Amino acid sequence: MKPLMSLLTLVIGLLLVPLAAYAQQPATIPRVGFIDSTSPSPGQPLLDAFRQGLHEFGYIEGRNIAIEYRSAEARPERFPDLVAELIRLKVDVLVVGSGPGAHAAQQATQTLPVVFAGVGDPVALGIVASLARPGGNITGLSYILEGFAGKWAELLKEAVPNASRLAALWNPNLPFGAIMVKDTQVAAQALGMALQAVEVRERNELENALSTIVSARADALVVMASPLFFSHRAQLVEFAAKNRIPAMFFAREFVEAGGLMAYGPNLREQFRRAATYVDKILKGAKPADLPVEQPTKFELIINLKTAQALGLTISPTLLFQADEVLQ
Repeated sequence: MKPLMSLLTLVIGLLLVPLAAYAQQPATIPRVGFIDSTSPSPGQPLLDAFRQGLHEFGYIEGRNIAIEYRSAEARPERFPDLVAELIRLKVDVLVVGSGPGAHAAQQATQTLPVVFAGVGDPVALGIVASLARPGGNITGLSYILEGFAGKWAELLKEAVPNASRLAALWNPNLPFGAIMVKDTQVAAQALGMALQAVEVRERNELENALSTIVSARADALVVMASPLFFSHRAQLVEFAAKNRIPAMFFAREFVEAGGLMAYGPNLREQFRRAATYVDKILKGAKPADLPVEQPTKFELIINLKTAQALGLTISPTLLFQADEVLQ
């Protein structure tokens, strides 16, 4: 009996070995491709916001989800190659920041789920069929720009009542750039300011553009929405401080870096909310059935320390309008 029992024990042991090895195999975790439209920067605020959003749904990077991060470095022409690279890596969902990124994804795949964040008007750009029913494999969060340029000029004029020469830094490569300039022109004229719109298409044009603003003796500056400007926000804030030019920006990150004012949707909140779409898609939802989300809150941020350095006294009325005042 003993030889028989020993043989039986050996057979059972051999049968259990594959099962134990299988149980020890790491479970496949979902992979998310993330392409930031801006240049990598310390802290990577948009990527960090997206990670925070994932964490709120129980996803821990490296444990139950993987993120393949790429940066377009404020160069829209890089998006097609970056999208193609992530498709080859067989990511489960692709997250892109900006319209050019969404366009590149749209042209590259009709099957991989894509979530965009920070796209001005996805319907007008042909990225989705409608906000309520996107259709196809793409959905996400829009960045409303209609009427913003006029509001930027109005708030800046309220902060700097004596301003008469307004400069606007803008990127004509962006589809909404010309609209923003036109709205600024109308607002500036109504406010009694002469406008000089200064174009910047690429990083190597930025220095000359800033020199033009100084030569024009601008006494106020609006920096319009652009991934390029967001990438170089430290340089733009430093320029405004050095030349003592009160400036209005489109995102709070500029004000946190020392800029005077910013008004617009919270970009970090948009990228945090993008995680909501990723979670739903990983659980089986189709992008075609997920409505495009529009920002419902627009924040005015004012840096009082910067105002004091510029010799400005911000009116109580304007301070009352602010969602946050940095001391």
